[in-house]
Amino acid sequence: MKKTLLLLTLSLLFNACHQKETKLPTNPEKDNKLIGTWKMIYGEIRENDSLEIKDVTKTEFVKMINKTHFAFFNQPNDSVNGAYAGGGTYTLVGKTYTETLNYTGVEAIRGHSFPFTIEIKGDTLIQYGLEEVKEANIKRDIVEKYIRISE
Repeated sequence: MKKTLLLLTLSLLFNACHQKETKLPTNPEKDNKLIGTWKMIYGEIRENDSLEIKDVTKTEFVKMINKTHFAFFNQPNDSVNGAYAGGGTYTLVGKTYTETLNYTGVEAIRGHSFPFTIEIKGDTLIQYGLEEVKEANIKRDIVEKYIRISE
């Protein structure tokens, strides 16, 4: 009887110590550090043998990202002329962020996907990659840096 009681106690202790760890469910929306509103602080375009640096002192470029979509708005500071916007869906797999531009006034790039590599360092989003759309004669490398202005 003592042996049976001892074995039963040891068995219960063993099972209690080796139960599967219960993990709290993760919140993908909270874990996605891209979600928020971002203001461009640096932009460069390399095309063929030229380099263009965006003058961010003369324009406001804002990108908003939620759990499934993105939108961007560009407005010169001194004029209503030259404003443009666009948006669509995106996927994020590791550091590969792919935008599919569903909403734009440029027919040749509507529906096109643009894969980028991203890095988030503190409150800074760095996005870089090749933008290529043969139908629109676009082939350029871009680097964009944004600072988070809202979550």
